[in-house]
Amino acid sequence: MTDQTVSSALATRDTGPGAMVERYRDDLAMVMPSHVKPDTFVRLAVSVLRRDPRLAEAASNNPAALMGALLEAARLGLEPGTEQYYLTPRKMKGRLEIQGIRGYQGEIELIYRAGAVSSVIVEVVRKNDTFRYSPGRDERPHHEIDWDAADRGPLRLVYAYAVMKDGATSKVVVLNRAQVMQAKAMSQGSDSAYSPWQKHEEAMWMKTAAHRLTKWVPTSAEYMREQLRAQAEVAAERPSPTAPLPQPAGITETDDDAPIDAEFVDEEPSDWPPTAQPGAGARA
Repeated sequence: MTDQTVSSALATRDTGPGAMVERYRDDLAMVMPSHVKPDTFVRLAVSVLRRDPRLAEAASNNPAALMGALLEAARLGLEPGTEQYYLTPRKMKGRLEIQGIRGYQGEIELIYRAGAVSSVIVEVVRKNDTFRYSPGRDERPHHEIDWDAADRGPLRLVYAYAVMKDGATSKVVVLNRAQVMQAKAMSQGSDSAYSPWQKHEEAMWMKTAAHRLTKWVPTSAEYMREQLRAQAEVAAERPSPTAPLPQPAGITETDDDAPIDAEFVDEEPSDWPPTAQPGAGARA
């Protein structure tokens, strides 16, 4: 479906953004992991569009950007319009359009989905907190909070680590304010009044640390490749540890050097919907 065709879907009030999302439920379902219920996904997307007039306006201005963001959320198996996956309006060439941004809960969900960790800890440290961590000496950070304090002070640090199912502790990621601000500067639209960096600053600090942690723990994409390896070995009735792994449709490699919010919708979105690929419905 081309941008022009998508735009024509909004020609009348009866085919507004919410109605369009409902109409393309099956196209979104094709790329969802198996644990995601298409009806629930669509209901969440429609609900957030109908709740926020600015989002509805942005979706009407560029329907292809809306569907591109929803496609990304569907492929990752994250809930749109929540702290798993934000839908936000952003200004492009003087008008509002939809931008999709993974939230910290989405990053954590992708870690849990790999099945290798028992818990993920992501916390911010404020000025009046007590925080100690010495790499090589301490297994985990020591963080004390005065819960009776009226004001813990401004954000100072953020940290993240995972406890693996065998009890081991992953690498501990600790970022200071300067490092978080550097990540923010690389995020397109972070200075916009609509950006989650402005409206949910603490959550975006946590998202930054959780995203960095994914470099050191198994992710859902890695888990999927291991599942494919196991399936191939069973099908062949013999182990084949050196056999190349197929890349499942709908899963892309993570570029650790990319901006923290590299998931934003491109300025010139591609045609919608995409051509269905074999295995697109596999669990990510």
